[in-house]
Amino acid sequence: MSRLPILMYHAICKNPSESKGLTLSYDKLEAQFKYLVSKGYTSLHFKDIQSFKHTDEFPTKPIIITFDDVYVNQYEFAYPLLKKYNLKACFYAPLAHVGGFDSWDQGSEPLMSVSQLKALDPEVVELGLHSFEHRPYDSLSIESIQDDFKKCQDFIAKHELNVCNVLAYPYGKFPRKEPSKSLFFNELSTQKVAYGLRIGNRLNRLPFKNNYELSLPFSYQIVGIILARSLSWITLCGSVAFPSYKKSFLLNNSVCGFVHYNVLLIIIL
Repeated sequence: MSRLPILMYHAICKNPSESKGLTLSYDKLEAQFKYLVSKGYTSLHFKDIQSFKHTDEFPTKPIIITFDDVYVNQYEFAYPLLKKYNLKACFYAPLAHVGGFDSWDQGSEPLMSVSQLKALDPEVVELGLHSFEHRPYDSLSIESIQDDFKKCQDFIAKHELNVCNVLAYPYGKFPRKEPSKSLFFNELSTQKVAYGLRIGNRLNRLPFKNNYELSLPFSYQIVGIILARSLSWITLCGSVAFPSYKKSFLLNNSVCGFVHYNVLLIIIL
């Protein structure tokens, strides 16, 4: 059965000393993009997936690259690298904060303006939803969620933005208990949302089991990708992790390092 890895990034910085938590350095991002290209991966937009009528239409090694929050640093650093390596990516915008700052966090990181969002080449960047106010859906009533969608629609129409019907859940959270979960998924269907992205550490199998529970890797910094057919244990920069596979791999320090909670994204093909 084919699998579709989805990578999640947030802020990008130029100074390597600032590469921590949800922020990744320009050099590490370029090393990862270069690695993906060298291994023959084909990046996709979700609109590409929607056009496929059968899993046989997927490329041999598909991958989706995502960036949450539409920070200005993504425009300055990630966007040029995507063009340099001929990669596609999906940028998810919390629309109430466009042209402002990340008030849900420290409030110091600027987000792209409407003009910057419009300047992104749609062949390179596919815009998607990240809610309106960047509030976790599992803390909202269904009425508040409906209001959030209405505000998104009004913003998109007012500014004539081309936004794909894909939703990255803020904080990766959504209602998980019934009946709230079913009500939430029904609302996504009513809003014609094609795919919903949550936090998870599993690869997405094709065809998707549930379009509203696609997994993004649970890591605050994606710094390493292992591609292998059979693993039994992994030596990660001198430390042993995942002692359940068959072969050991020492990752290249230019491509990998430690992540928050020592979580490493592993792609097993």
